[in-house]
Amino acid sequence: MTTPRIAVVTGASRGAGKGIALALGATGATVYVTGRTTTTGESALPGTVADTAAEVTRRGGTGVPMIVDHADDAQVAALFEQIRSDHGRVDILVNNAITLPPALTKKGPFWRKPLDLTDLFDVGMRSAYVATYYAAPLLTPGGLVVNTSSFGGTAYMHGPAYGAGKAAVDKMAHDMAVDFRPFEVAVVSLWMGLLKTERTVAAFDANPEMYSGLAATAESVEFPGRIIDALHRDQGRMDRSGRVLVGAELAQELGVVDVDGNRPPSHRPFLGDPPTFSDAVIE
Repeated sequence: MTTPRIAVVTGASRGAGKGIALALGATGATVYVTGRTTTTGESALPGTVADTAAEVTRRGGTGVPMIVDHADDAQVAALFEQIRSDHGRVDILVNNAITLPPALTKKGPFWRKPLDLTDLFDVGMRSAYVATYYAAPLLTPGGLVVNTSSFGGTAYMHGPAYGAGKAAVDKMAHDMAVDFRPFEVAVVSLWMGLLKTERTVAAFDANPEMYSGLAATAESVEFPGRIIDALHRDQGRMDRSGRVLVGAELAQELGVVDVDGNRPPSHRPFLGDPPTFSDAVIE
């Protein structure tokens, strides 16, 4: 690939989105970084859209900060109109934006948690559909769409709102792949493992004895980005289109290692298998 790839990573102020943006930037890609955090201190967690974009550039790519609220369709449409004007194409779209309400990890049944957990259905589920909708005319043959997801798509994880959101983006990837196949664009859902995000690192640091085992096998936030880079470069990517893929297993297949040189393990043995979908197509 002689010309820099054009990538869009949504929800990239921090966490998985930031790591994915940095990993793609390190390959020389132009990365449009979206998010809502504009200034330090605006969020309880560190990170801003501009900080991520600047680090992408420092690593050898071109970071383009874009303040986008993915609950606002007009802002998403404007994002892709800007990219159309700038480059006329998108090579990689990573749908990572998600709302994580504070009560998400609260113990107890869903009816004792705030109803705003359903915000996950808007930014997280619907936002993946909307971003891909507006990106579709710009995606080039050989392009790749990735929905970041988790084992919560099939395992009970944080309750039914989170699980429904993840199951939805998994199925969405399968169905979008059917529509995109004639255009040679691959779509997958990527199940990430436990990531060393700002949130989880804070929890590890606060309770080192409790979380020492988890911390030892956790993935860096750049690991999924390395996997996405390798998948986009892989000539067999269309063979995987429409599938839900376990990131750690795909890394093994594609020869990807984490930033420390290690390969994080798959959590399939105790969290279960990804779903399989029918080959039937009813239009």
